[in-house]
Amino acid sequence: MGDIVGAGLVSHAPVIMFPEPRRIEANGGRDFTLATGLTRLRHEVIDPAQYDTVLVLDSHWATTTEVVVTAHSRRTGRFTSDEMPSEISGLPYDLPGDPELARAVAESGAGRSLWITANDDPYLPVHYATLNLWTYLGRAGTPWVSVSVCQTATTEDFLAVGEAIADAVTRLDRRVLLLASGGLSHVFWPLAELRDHMAGDPGHIVTPEARAADERRIAWLEAGRHDRVIEAMPEYLRFAPEARFGHYLMLAGAVGGARCGAPGRRFGAYENGIGTGQVHLWFDRPATGWQDGPTR
Repeated sequence: MGDIVGAGLVSHAPVIMFPEPRRIEANGGRDFTLATGLTRLRHEVIDPAQYDTVLVLDSHWATTTEVVVTAHSRRTGRFTSDEMPSEISGLPYDLPGDPELARAVAESGAGRSLWITANDDPYLPVHYATLNLWTYLGRAGTPWVSVSVCQTATTEDFLAVGEAIADAVTRLDRRVLLLASGGLSHVFWPLAELRDHMAGDPGHIVTPEARAADERRIAWLEAGRHDRVIEAMPEYLRFAPEARFGHYLMLAGAVGGARCGAPGRRFGAYENGIGTGQVHLWFDRPATGWQDGPTR
C-alpha cells in the first residue's frame, strides 16, 4: 500500500533561477532565502527521504474544464518561459514520469464524479512552477508528475481532487512527495514601480493587509491548523492568493483536509516577490498519520 511520505507548500518564484550574484544584488547584498531555503530543503529533507515519485501541484498550469495529470513516461527538452524569457531561457530538463499513478488519479476522480484526466500528449507544455523546483530538488531517474490547477474549481473541488490523489497513492505501491508549487497573496506592483520592489523584505508586499493575511496563514500552518486555513478561504480570496490557493488546497485534501494536524517547518523567511508573498513550508508525515496532530 502506498503513502504520501511528505508534503510542502513551496515557492517557485523566478528569482530563485537568477545567478547568485544577481540575486544578491537584487536583494541589497544578501541572498534570498527562497533560494537558500530550497537548498536546505534538499539537503535536510529531500535527499534523505525514501520516495518513488514527486507529484507537483502546479499553480502555473491553469486548465479550465478539467484537472489534468501528466501521464508521460518521460518529458524532455529545453524550456524558455513565455512570461519571463529574459530570465528563464533554454533550461534543459529530463523528467521521468509515472503513467500508472497518473491514470490511477484520473480513475479515483471518476469514482468521485470529478473531471480529472491523465494526458500523455507529447506537445503538452511544461511550466516553470514544475521546472524551477525540479532544478533544485530533482533526483536523477525519479519520476516527476505535474497536476494542473483548474481555474474554475472551488475550494471544495480542490479538496476533493486532493482526496482523489490520496486514494490513488494508497491503492498503488507508491511513496509520494507532494509539492504544492506556488505563492501566497499574488498581486504585483505596476510595471513602472516593480523594479523598486525587487528585494525580498516583506515590507515590499503590495499592501500591509495582504502581508498580514499571509503571515496569519503561515502561523496557522506552522501550528498545524489546516482547518483554519480552509475555513478562512472566503476571506483569503480577497487578497488574490496564487491560483486561488488551489495548489495548497489540493495538498490539504490529500493529507486529510481540516482533519490534518501536521505542523509546517519553515525553510527560509517569508519574502516578497515583486509584491507577492512567498514562503517554503514543509509538512512531515506524523508518525500516527496525517489526520492526527496538535490538539485543537
